[in-house]
Amino acid sequence: VQLQACGGGLVQAGGSLRLSCAVSGLTFSSYGMGWFRQAPGKEREFVAGISRSGGNTYYPDSVKGRFLISRDNAKNTVYLQMNSLKPEGTATYYCAASRRATFGLVGIDDYDYWGQGTQVTVSS
Repeated sequence: VQLQACGGGLVQAGGSLRLSCAVSGLTFSSYGMGWFRQAPGKEREFVAGISRSGGNTYYPDSVKGRFLISRDNAKNTVYLQMNSLKPEGTATYYCAASRRATFGLVGIDDYDYWGQGTQVTVSS
C-alpha cells in the first residue's frame, strides 16, 4: 500500500494551496480518507475527512470554511484545497486511509495507512 502526498510548498498568509494524495495497493473506494497535519513540537492533528463515496465530509472548527477535502475514486486520489492559509498552518501534512465504516474518523488510531507527508509553510 502506498499513499503519495504532494502539492506542498511556501505560500504567503491568505494564499491557497491544493494538496493531492495518490493511493495504490488497496481498493480506494472502500476506504475513508483523511488529512492530518503536524507542526514541529506538536501532536499530529486532524484537519479533514471524507467518506468512502465522497458524499460526506467533516472538519474541525480550526479549518472549517477554509479547507475543502474531495476525492476522485476513478483516479484513486484524495485532495485538500486550502484557502486563506494562516501562519499557524505551517506543518507537514499527511494523508491517511481508514478501512472503518464509521463516519467522522478524527483520531490517529482510526487510520490504517499513512502517506509520507508534504511540507506546507505559510509566511506572515
